[in-house]
Order: sequence, then C-alpha cells, then structure tokens
Amino acid sequence: MRKKSLYTAIGRFERRTNHKGQAYPVILLGGNEYMADLQEMALWTSLNWRIARREEIAPLYEKTISRSGFSAERPLEACIQRLLMRGLIVCGTGETEYDALYDLLAFLYVLPAEGSILQRAYAFLKFSLRFHTPLSAARKLFRKDKRTENERQIMGLARQALLSTAEIIKCFEKGIYSLPNEESIMDSLYDDEDTTSDNLPFLACTFPSSRAVILAVANLYLRKQIILERI
Repeated sequence: MRKKSLYTAIGRFERRTNHKGQAYPVILLGGNEYMADLQEMALWTSLNWRIARREEIAPLYEKTISRSGFSAERPLEACIQRLLMRGLIVCGTGETEYDALYDLLAFLYVLPAEGSILQRAYAFLKFSLRFHTPLSAARKLFRKDKRTENERQIMGLARQALLSTAEIIKCFEKGIYSLPNEESIMDSLYDDEDTTSDNLPFLACTFPSSRAVILAVANLYLRKQIILERI
C-alpha cells in the first residue's frame, strides 16, 4: 500500500530592510535567517499554517502565484525539493494520514503565536482605521481563540518552555502542566538512561495521550495559534 504524505512550512516570516532602505523577506528558523526568492517564498507562504497532501500543493501554490502577479521560472517540483532540502518545508509519511500527521509534528517544536494585549490592541486599531473596517467586523477578526482543555494545556506548556510535540505528549502522559525551570523539564521528561530527544518521538507514539495531543497541536496550528519550529 502506498504511504501517505503530508507537508507544511515551518518557521516564521519577517521583513528586513537593507542599507538602501529596501525591504526584503526572510524566514526565521532554528535561530537562523533564510533568504528565499519570490518563487520559494510563494511556495512557503502557500504551506504556512496549512497541512497539505502532495496533490494539494500545486493548487495552493498557483493561487498564491496568481495573486502576486509574477511568472514562475522553475518547475514547482524543483522548488519543493529545494525547500525540503533547506528544511523550510517538512514532510511526514505513514501508512495512514494520522501516521503521516504524527511523523510531521512529533519532531517539531511548538511556539505560541500570540501577541501581548498591547500588540493585539494596536493591530485591532490599525486594521480598523487603515482599512475603514466596521468595528463589528474587526472584533470578529481579532476575537479570542476558543480552545479545548487539551489546547489550553498545550498553550500553557508552550509558554513555559520550548518543547517538541513529543515532549508535550510525555508531559500529558505524566500529568505535568507546570514547568518551574529547565532542569525540572529535563528531569521529568528524560527520567531514564534510554530516553533521548532523538528517540522520544518514536516512543511517544505508543502513549495513550499521543493522538489527543497530535490532533490538538494540528488544530492550533491550522488556526494560526502556534508556530512550528526546529532546533
């Protein structure tokens, strides 16, 4: 049986300005800045905060290209392979789509994408005033995300420490929702001689709480509440 595959983009976009005052985009990932040309940025943007099957990538990419108004010079497949090689998009595979989703998320680190109250207020006012949007519509766009109990616990853990999805699964498994310091994290998650950050994702897939955590992380990501990172 043919294996299932799922893809997404990781890291976060920022705009930089050179010494001439010209703006250019970069992708921040693992503490590094990655430059990308227009075609690569279009592909990365198409998969950012999305989880897509291979056959869904082309329609998403074409939609982004049509909005941007430039002509792609390279085949899409070449662009996909280049971003996979650079680690800016990642692929998970498995016998089922859930297995592929687990493979996609388990090794990645979860960062909250929330701004502060002041940042949210500024964005709210800027959006309303600049685009003359009715306050009722703006409130709808910036209203607080409604989360399940699992999602709230994941966000709470992610605010306290940089954790991979597999590490969050083990936190759930051991009933750990408060992390006083980094040393306590290591002591709690790696409490035997055999468990390492490399093999924990393979071990965590057997934990009873793994499916609930994976689905909650996926839903938070699709709702743009978290950023996926690697270190």
